Amino acid sequence: MPSPKDLRYTKEHEWVRVEDGTGTVGITDYAQDQLGDIVYVKLPEIGTTVKQMEPFGEIESVKAVSDLYSPVSGEVVEVNAELEERPELVNLDPYGRGWMIRVRLSDPSELERLMTADEYDAYVAEEAQA
Repeated sequence: MPSPKDLRYTKEHEWVRVEDGTGTVGITDYAQDQLGDIVYVKLPEIGTTVKQMEPFGEIESVKAVSDLYSPVSGEVVEVNAELEERPELVNLDPYGRGWMIRVRLSDPSELERLMTADEYDAYVAEEAQA
């Protein structure tokens, strides 16, 4: 499945969709597929400051526990509380209802350091061959 074109991506398999200076963050379809069934998501509190490419939470699946890395810097203005009760939403709808946090961007130029959908798809194809 090709990655959505309106997002930017990290090498750690997070995505961000920016609208009006706020970025919605989640993990990619590839990441959720690699993790398997997701059983728990630990997210930061509203008001937390996150930094680009630093951990902001954890995701736990039947296979592993992994850090979640923020694709952008800024202040967390919303968290997806639905994931507390239904972490499987990340598996079912990683680009929609499975979003994790919303961040008010402190440095929009950071987006230039992230991959486009085409670049991310090429990166995943390379990684799958390794």
